[in-house]
Amino acid sequence: MSTVLIKNAQAMLTGLPGVQARIPPEQGRDLRVQGALIHEIGTLTPRDGERVIDASDCVLMPGWVNTHHHLFQSLLKGIPAGIDAGLMAWLSAVPVAYRRHFDHDAVLRLAARLGMVELLLSGCTTVADHQYHYYPGMPFDASAAVFEEAARLGVRFVLCRGGQTITRAIDVNPPPQVRPETLDQFLNAIERDVQRWHDPSPMSMRRVVSAPTTPTWSVAVDHLRPIAEHARSLGIRLHSHLSETADYVRYCREVHGCTPVDFVGEHGWLGDDVWYAHLVHLSPAEIDTLVRTGTGMAHCPQSNGRLGSGVAPAPAMLRAGGAVSLAVDGAASNEAADMAHEAHTAWLVHRAVGGPAALTTDEVVHMGTAGGARVLGLPGVGTLAVGQAADLVLVPLNEPRHWGLHDAGVAPVASGAYRARTVLCAGRVVVDNGEIPGLDLAQLHAEADAAVRVMMAHHA
Repeated sequence: MSTVLIKNAQAMLTGLPGVQARIPPEQGRDLRVQGALIHEIGTLTPRDGERVIDASDCVLMPGWVNTHHHLFQSLLKGIPAGIDAGLMAWLSAVPVAYRRHFDHDAVLRLAARLGMVELLLSGCTTVADHQYHYYPGMPFDASAAVFEEAARLGVRFVLCRGGQTITRAIDVNPPPQVRPETLDQFLNAIERDVQRWHDPSPMSMRRVVSAPTTPTWSVAVDHLRPIAEHARSLGIRLHSHLSETADYVRYCREVHGCTPVDFVGEHGWLGDDVWYAHLVHLSPAEIDTLVRTGTGMAHCPQSNGRLGSGVAPAPAMLRAGGAVSLAVDGAASNEAADMAHEAHTAWLVHRAVGGPAALTTDEVVHMGTAGGARVLGLPGVGTLAVGQAADLVLVPLNEPRHWGLHDAGVAPVASGAYRARTVLCAGRVVVDNGEIPGLDLAQLHAEADAAVRVMMAHHA
């Protein structure tokens, strides 16, 4: 069985909370990968024929786990009509207005590839994509497209299979063929994807999740419980957006007479098999409910800041024992959709509003690794420990921003941007010396520019 030895890391972050967040120097600075697993940690001697990676100017940590993305938006960055808009105006001006451009297999694949490349170069090894471009009679298989692109890049992939069963108020002038699925069509499509792709194992490379776009606006109220019961009968998780803006909370109170968390709870949408993106506007009672039920949060601080939605109470939920993870959301509401920027923003924004003790760099790493694995139900990934999946990233300390650091362990969060030196996923080297093997980055750049020019010409 092939092995890889990583030697002399400046710091080793585990992804675990509290005093377990780092491996002390006296316990060694080396890690051996055997097959798909972490085999040894300590002071290790190279074996004959073993690949040895020098990490003497790097921090070694678990691969980031991104729990909420919209990969198709990777080609929708910085659209002028939405750059200064709040959520509802932005939805109409960007994802809805540009949806027609993703009715082709090649364009969706290009966007997904671009998004995953951006993530991978930031050290992200697990990607959960909330893909909701589905409608009856689609001319291509969108689920297959994203799974196949993920397999080519070697990342763990969770398809949050979205969609809607009713027309939303923001769905203005959709393409003629785009219409909601019926409840049966949605459930049958989920089941087909589970049969083709879903692996429930603790270190699964492929998962399927039932993920209607938004509980209050994308499906009829009487569809929520059947969707939840159907997912649980298949042994899969549930995901959606919730409480992203103050308007969302106001709508639930006015229409349903309760908070958003109470609303989803009434329909079977709470539990340790459920997580929501955003959860920006929560009352203390709602936080208690989420923690008590094990319901998770995908915290997206950059998108929430970019759209002016607010700052989610992620530290309060985390320190109460809640399942809190980190996510980049779509690139159309976050023009730097990678985990390095997301982690840096999370650390800064909470200290800005909550004071210097609001969130530590180790807590951010925990959210973005082990926290993400918990939310996705992947207990075999997200931590640096013997027997865990060899999903690893070497963060290089090779830029002026890193020089002068007294504690190298804060660098992946506190120092901001970097390009990962080496990334392993399931023991396979998927980024090598800052490059993705087999990927022509210049060609990807040219293809993305060409796609954007087509879109700009259509919307001129």
